[in-house]
Amino acid sequence: MAASGFVQAAVLLLAVQLLCVGAADADQETGTVIPAESRPCVDCHAFEFMQRALQDLKKTAFNLDARTEMLVLRAERRALCDCMTTNSLR
Repeated sequence: MAASGFVQAAVLLLAVQLLCVGAADADQETGTVIPAESRPCVDCHAFEFMQRALQDLKKTAFNLDARTEMLVLRAERRALCDCMTTNSLR
């Protein structure tokens, strides 16, 4: 008796699954499909994002390079000024 209830439940579950799959296929057929050629792919968006990130990194590197160069020149000027005042006192 329990086996017969199990079989009935399994058949009912299988029928519900088949109806759900059929309904999902019908929804896809009635909807509008955008051709793959006209929609941007995920890889294209990732590429554009990486391009912008690379440009930002280049700008940051240039700014850091300019800042470093300015700091080195300032340190050299201080060292030169310190040398000159020490030599001038002698």
